[in-house]
Amino acid sequence: MTETRRPPFTEPLPKMSELNKLLAPYQKSSIRHSLWQLANTLLPYFLLWYLMWLSLKVSYALTLALTVIAAGLLVRIFILFHDCGHNSFLPSTKWNKRVGFWLGVLVFTPGEQWWRSHAIHHASSGNLDKRGIGDVTMLTVDEYFESRWFGRLGYRLFRSPPIMFILGPIYMFLLSHRFPLPRYGKRETASVVWTNLAILGLGAGLSLLMGFKAYVMIQFPIIWIAGAAGIWLFYVQHQFEDSYWEREDRWDYVASALLGASYYQLPRLLQWFTGSIGFHHVHHLSPRIPNYNLEPAHENTPVIKKWTRVIRFSEGLKTTRLKLWDEPDTRMIGFTRQPSAAGQRQPKPERAS
Repeated sequence: MTETRRPPFTEPLPKMSELNKLLAPYQKSSIRHSLWQLANTLLPYFLLWYLMWLSLKVSYALTLALTVIAAGLLVRIFILFHDCGHNSFLPSTKWNKRVGFWLGVLVFTPGEQWWRSHAIHHASSGNLDKRGIGDVTMLTVDEYFESRWFGRLGYRLFRSPPIMFILGPIYMFLLSHRFPLPRYGKRETASVVWTNLAILGLGAGLSLLMGFKAYVMIQFPIIWIAGAAGIWLFYVQHQFEDSYWEREDRWDYVASALLGASYYQLPRLLQWFTGSIGFHHVHHLSPRIPNYNLEPAHENTPVIKKWTRVIRFSEGLKTTRLKLWDEPDTRMIGFTRQPSAAGQRQPKPERAS
């Protein structure tokens, strides 16, 4: 299939002031819509837990089949949790925090800690001089070849699909999120502690109800599959060949959103399970847009559609071959592709402001 590419860069990107006016109508949260999303996501998820518990007496293969659906719902729960962190899911900041905390317990993620990290990602996405928090680790060609052999080996292992998408979810959701780091503030540290206690309490309650072995046999594959899907979504929405990365003095917010975040075009059912997060370019332009307004904002804003980098579902897997950022050529390349000595591709558009 031929890749869908952006049009040639023949004009400047739109200014953020112009985009804010166009996107403002989509930034309003709807209590009715948000409550409906909580109901159509959480109720089936809890029902599936009950059915999986019953299925253990029949066949674990049946349990695992139901686990795949439950994992899809957990991905959707994570998107609702994510929207709470942007204060976009509900009109009330207080209720975004309260609902977001308990959704975070379900997805094994401390709210305040993850939300802050994710906010840093939004503020620095595509900035080569501000990498390291809330993003997928990526090296430039020069950084990779200037590293010692063990640094290159570690990077190769990290960027390999088995490590990133199979071991990665176990490390991130079961281990990494459990420990506060020295750089965390009091609120972030408290978030980690309280989330851990709530997860422990929920796990203990379910273990008393169904048995510890049954709890683990259900919970572990759900969080593993959902975690892998979540990491994949985050990866594919920023790690594509003609993405956007610039040094601090040339970095631009609008460019990082329109050129550095993709529209991952998923089948309608998968779009529902992923809370329309495939419209990632719109989300980066305006994080205050709730997930249920991302598609309308994209479809009804021609100036955004014009610059959108579409990645079709069938071509997403090709992005796993991309490992390094070639600065002169402004593109991502694989380990086996030779970097360019000087940029030969079309120039990036002018800054938005």
